[in-house]
Amino acid sequence: MKNKLRPIAFLLFAISVASFAHAQQPATPSPLQKNIESYLRRSFALGSDVQITVAAPTEIGNSGLLETNIDVKTAQGSDKVKMYITKDGRYLLRGELSDLTKDPLAENTSRLDLSKSPVLGDPKASITIVEFADFECPVCRNLHDALRGLLPNYPQVKLIFKDFPIDQIHPWARTASLAGRCTYQQDPATFWKFYDFIYDKQDLVSAANVYDKVLDFAGQASLNQDAFKACLASPQATAEVDASLANGNLLEVRSTPTLFVNGRRLVGADPHALQQYIDYELAQQKSGKK
Repeated sequence: MKNKLRPIAFLLFAISVASFAHAQQPATPSPLQKNIESYLRRSFALGSDVQITVAAPTEIGNSGLLETNIDVKTAQGSDKVKMYITKDGRYLLRGELSDLTKDPLAENTSRLDLSKSPVLGDPKASITIVEFADFECPVCRNLHDALRGLLPNYPQVKLIFKDFPIDQIHPWARTASLAGRCTYQQDPATFWKFYDFIYDKQDLVSAANVYDKVLDFAGQASLNQDAFKACLASPQATAEVDASLANGNLLEVRSTPTLFVNGRRLVGADPHALQQYIDYELAQQKSGKK
């Protein structure tokens, strides 16, 4: 990633909550919006080649806080983040704002769209891991390796895969996602062979050879090659990948891999944390607690 993006990455990824909703912008930014932009530019050394758009702050109920959506764009890419401001305009807050009157797990679960998603394990398993992943992401490969060792020990768990290719930094991830969708369309069970194939050979795949690599897989898996090629170029496969991305955006997925274990968010490829989440859910179920 180019040097210009490093301070932006620090700004954006240091904040765990983000929003992809676009607020209406006034013709002229208010003094508060201008002050926020100025503060961010000075704090993170963002010059005029970086476009920062601060949305008009809106009140969050009677919390005493305002929230604003901030768009950051450069020639290399763009991102969006949500920040919070005290009503007097003095303090800018970054981080996660939690509403203690709501069940965060139920809210996450209600937003997950699991239709047309590959499932590994018993569909009736009591614990559901939903994985938003990018096939070109090295940390996702680490998670794949961890899951390969972990899941056989937990028949109570099923894994559901969701595409989240990050096109800005991973040039062949989308092609791999399309190939995964096309594999799933022909034979749902074979998707997981594709999942293993891509992560096992990730170091050998590039933007230049990804098309040939996925065709090689289709031949090895005895898929219909003509149908597979047609699917790769079809609007249906593209729409399904885009729908998965949109679902991740709705859930404020900011990086890959991001998991939801019965609705509980886990970012990264920490097998110990994942096992902790699973064991906790099993203990809760054993004790009859929700």
